Amino acid sequence: MTRYADIPKPIRSGMVVVNPDTGTPQRIIILQFNPDTLERSLAPQTAGGQNAEGGGAGGGDRNEALRLKGPAEETWKFTAEIDATDQLEVAAPDGIHPQLAVLEMLVQPTTAQLREAARQTQKGSIEITPIEMPLTLFTWGSKRVLPVRLTELSINESAFDVNLNPIRASLGIGFKVLSVSDLPAGHRGADLYMAHLAQKERLAAAARVGNLGALGLGGRDMTTLGRG
Repeated sequence: MTRYADIPKPIRSGMVVVNPDTGTPQRIIILQFNPDTLERSLAPQTAGGQNAEGGGAGGGDRNEALRLKGPAEETWKFTAEIDATDQLEVAAPDGIHPQLAVLEMLVQPTTAQLREAARQTQKGSIEITPIEMPLTLFTWGSKRVLPVRLTELSINESAFDVNLNPIRASLGIGFKVLSVSDLPAGHRGADLYMAHLAQKERLAAAARVGNLGALGLGGRDMTTLGRG
């Protein structure tokens, strides 16, 4: 008879906040529940756009039709759940405030950074460099470790304790995958993106190879397709 101890525990998804200079993890965020679904979108960076000057009724340079300027722009969206009532053995005097605050700080500068920016302004600095945030990695198993920027965080708090601390919430989370088109050469995030892309190449190479017969084109030379 199968024992509960023999059932493998699923790998958890989450985020790792990394110092981009040293690669040292600064914070590990583990999602309480793995999302049921993921919505992914890839938009190719084509060299010839619809509005580009050049030949063809559809616009764009016909010489650029099959050219890419860089990696596809990839976005991820999913819904995450946080529920303190599912972890009754863990003390939660502040409800799920801490878990929500950790996620919100992914898009917020710290008070120290804001004070330093204000100090530079008061000193009369001509140009204030925008505040740089740590590198965020989204992990979905060992085959998906992505450098990302949080682009969407919507929070629906649906239950509260007697002190009005939220104890249950549904979060809409959206990421933009940061590629070598978004990061400077030599940046740790750019290296991680290249590793992610190389993983895709290995998986694509492992896919079952199709044949022309399945498409009703068996025995045809591809150079003759489209001819009478």
